[in-house]
Amino acid sequence: MTEEELHPVVRLARETVESYVRDGTMPELGELTPDMRERAGVFVSLHKHGQLRGCIGTFEPTKENVAEEIMANAVSSATRDPRFPQVDESELDDLEYSVDILGRPEPVDDISELDPVEYGVIVESGRKKGLLLPDLEGVESAAEQIAICRLKAGIPPEEPVDLYRFQVRRFR
Repeated sequence: MTEEELHPVVRLARETVESYVRDGTMPELGELTPDMRERAGVFVSLHKHGQLRGCIGTFEPTKENVAEEIMANAVSSATRDPRFPQVDESELDDLEYSVDILGRPEPVDDISELDPVEYGVIVESGRKKGLLLPDLEGVESAAEQIAICRLKAGIPPEEPVDLYRFQVRRFR
């Protein structure tokens, strides 16, 4: 896609990563779209040749608006995801971006209220918390979502958890 064809939230993620990786700076924020003005948790995912290259986000808003969440999480996805080395300037042309703006989490009483395509999942036990976005390749059931969230949060399978679901607006 050309720069003009990208949704503005995706363009902001891309410009942020490119600016930060190239020279350690953040781009100037122009006029914010309605999507960027609200407050919400945001995840920024980077893919290279169809493979995950970085994904960092916030469960709940931590910044003044979605634009600032995108910028902070785009930099973190490129430089602080512990699963991957920092993105190098030579990789920038190969990256694809996805931005998920999270809806408000709602408590779930039963696994039957989950759908791995429609809803992301949060599991919580005390101070431990794990999150998995919806509609991820290879995740076919709510039970798989929960198991992955438990693993991410370090919550054993037998430990009771509180469940939450949320929807996202995904931009690519």
